[in-house]
Amino acid sequence: MDFESLGMIVVPAIAVICFLVGEAVKITKINTDWIPIVCGVIGGILGPVAMYTMPEFPARDVLTAIAVGIFSGLSATGLDQLFKRVGMLVGKKTN
Repeated sequence: MDFESLGMIVVPAIAVICFLVGEAVKITKINTDWIPIVCGVIGGILGPVAMYTMPEFPARDVLTAIAVGIFSGLSATGLDQLFKRVGMLVGKKTN
């Protein structure tokens, strides 16, 4: 299946790196409200780097590469919240 033709551009490598950066921010004294911004900025930086180093990268220009990177970085925070919410539901006791 060609995800690019569906309009869904996901770069898992950038998302994983941003997820790990977000986890690192959690153990520092930085307010956790900054995690989405940090992940978006890191993703925006990694997007153009990936464009020049990954031949299968879905962007062909720097601006699109930045946007793809930001999207991938922000998806890392969404995945974190998904895991957190599912964990809360699974751990919830029923009467």
